[in-house]
Amino acid sequence: MKNRKRFFLGFILLYHVVSLAQNNRKVEIVNDEFIYSHTGIPSVHASTIEQMQDGSLIAGWFGGTHERHPDVSIYISLRKNNSWSAPRKVADGVVNDSLRYPTWNPVLFNNGKKLFLFYKIGPSPSTWWGAYKTSVDHGNTWSRAIMLPEGILGPIKNKPITLDNGRIVSPSSIELQGGKIWRSHMEISDDSGETWRKIPVNYDSEYKVIQPTIVKLKSGALKAFFRSNKNVILESSSKDQGQSWSTYKKSELPNPNSGIDAVALDNGLFLMVYNPLASGEDWSDGRNKLYLAKSKDAKNWEIVLRLEEEQNGEFSYPAIIQGKSGEIHITYTYNREKIKYVTLKILNE
Repeated sequence: MKNRKRFFLGFILLYHVVSLAQNNRKVEIVNDEFIYSHTGIPSVHASTIEQMQDGSLIAGWFGGTHERHPDVSIYISLRKNNSWSAPRKVADGVVNDSLRYPTWNPVLFNNGKKLFLFYKIGPSPSTWWGAYKTSVDHGNTWSRAIMLPEGILGPIKNKPITLDNGRIVSPSSIELQGGKIWRSHMEISDDSGETWRKIPVNYDSEYKVIQPTIVKLKSGALKAFFRSNKNVILESSSKDQGQSWSTYKKSELPNPNSGIDAVALDNGLFLMVYNPLASGEDWSDGRNKLYLAKSKDAKNWEIVLRLEEEQNGEFSYPAIIQGKSGEIHITYTYNREKIKYVTLKILNE
């Protein structure tokens, strides 16, 4: 009788522990998969993801022999009916039969009228130039490559945002003198992406910053987060729709000088995908962990999901969006071999 009672009490305790753990979950993972299994491309990096008017998804990345190799091209894959299409090359750096440059950092952006694919062409980040293509049939066919004007590079890694008045604010940056100088800026378009103008962000700062990501605050102000060389994500804000930006401040999020991305959700929350460690001797140190953090004010952050934790892995350059049905879509580099795709729901809000 005593043993039966102990068993019953133990079962009740276990039930409450499991129920409490389930009730305290912050996210629910819906999909966790690779976009493709094998393509014959040795190295891939710098993914981007966007949703189209019909609800389907499109992802892009660059791939080739290795980063900086002239054969590196831009690839895309479309997701329909819960499966990804075979990767397809849609852009490269071919100039002529005897001259070819690598391509870099694609960024997909749907402005509601057409789909943009921004990317960079050139031997290195210090010497590359901006280009883009457009699609009006959900990524199935693309226009010819269009070179951006001198001084305009397009979004360097992360997606632009569209303000209520139709203005597009695109996060960009430059790397000069072989990477010794890093500076960030915004590129603004008031005509649906037909023309752009450049807005420097703290060009006199002592910090080296690149690859900003932008969110819109509840007040209507904009807040940008930046990759930096200070082992921390930096931030700056704008109260005039991106025309001017505050001085850099350190956020509470550590980062080993690696790519980040953030998104403002429909329910007022903010999400950040980032590597949560300090840098080391090698450029890849600290990229073996990739976390998702949540915030109610884009200032105070709480870790809600550990996407990757592996001692010798490299999980980097994430991209994040919210879908039309409220779900969260994330892509990122997986050991430079594949692109990982994760769908999740935010719980308990």
